[in-house]
Amino acid sequence: MNTNELRTTNKLLLVLIVPLIFVLLQTLDFIFVPLVAAMFISLVFLPLVRWLKSKRSPKWLNIVIVVILFLVGFRALGFVIQLSSKEILATNDVFLDQAKNKLAELIKGVEAFFGVEFLQGERTLQSVINRENLSKNLLPTVDFISGTVSGLLTTLFFVLLLLADSIDIQKLLGNTVIKGQHASIRTFRKIEKDLITFIKVKFGVSLLTGIGVGIACWGFGVSFPVFWGLFAFLINYVQLIGSVICVIVLAIFSFVELEVGSGLFFFVITITGIQALVGGVLEPIFMGRSFSINVITILISLMFWGFIWGIPGLIISIPITVFFKILLEQFDSTKKFANLMSGSSS
Repeated sequence: MNTNELRTTNKLLLVLIVPLIFVLLQTLDFIFVPLVAAMFISLVFLPLVRWLKSKRSPKWLNIVIVVILFLVGFRALGFVIQLSSKEILATNDVFLDQAKNKLAELIKGVEAFFGVEFLQGERTLQSVINRENLSKNLLPTVDFISGTVSGLLTTLFFVLLLLADSIDIQKLLGNTVIKGQHASIRTFRKIEKDLITFIKVKFGVSLLTGIGVGIACWGFGVSFPVFWGLFAFLINYVQLIGSVICVIVLAIFSFVELEVGSGLFFFVITITGIQALVGGVLEPIFMGRSFSINVITILISLMFWGFIWGIPGLIISIPITVFFKILLEQFDSTKKFANLMSGSSS
């Protein structure tokens, strides 16, 4: 087989293999999503485990410490969720009545403007906003929560395997992508350093966003400030579009409680300003330019991994992109693609 035939065969194999890889990633998402998430989470604990090893701490004790830290984190998250649940349950039917009245006024205004009875006013609202329909809508939520808990437990299992050296990412890189022990160690440390920075900064800016949104809700008299603070904190992990979703959802919700006018306008301006200040100013400053990624790359990454893995894909899409960008920077033949991802011409 000559060189041209070999090249053609390789291209045909690539055309067949790439779609197969995408199908496998999508079909086996219950394994790949926890595994990829565990890779990034384990990087956060890796410096601690490395330090414990230098102090000759036994491996089982290192694992116990990591598990305890996990449990503390889950307990803190559970405490915040419990607070927000108490807020929502304490309102009883008050908020639903407010929503009915406000939506009825809006529908009547629209009907009066067009001169047509679209939704039959109160009768439509009574059938849409009631506890029976809301209870039915909770069933998918319960399924989502159960799936999330299962995914978290699987992720914890993979984190423990990674930290116990049962899966060595550094050796895997050295045996597959990057040849040479020193090169693989250097690349792995670069990936570790940049991703730890990304995760820490993302947690910090998400926490600031959640606190800011919660305080804004409390200050303007919008119900469930703890819940909305938690929502803003979690949705902020979806890069770029998470802040937009947060503002839109909160603007729609606040319409029920705030008067249309200056109150609603200033509330929307306030939460938009929080998102712009934290996400548009503070986050780039803290992140620095070491692994900057342009907006087009972010959007493509969000669409691709969101299509493959849904909501988890949206959350971990940027760490995956950072990981691949660092790998591309290690080879002269692929540096141009890394520069293209960051918008750099050099």
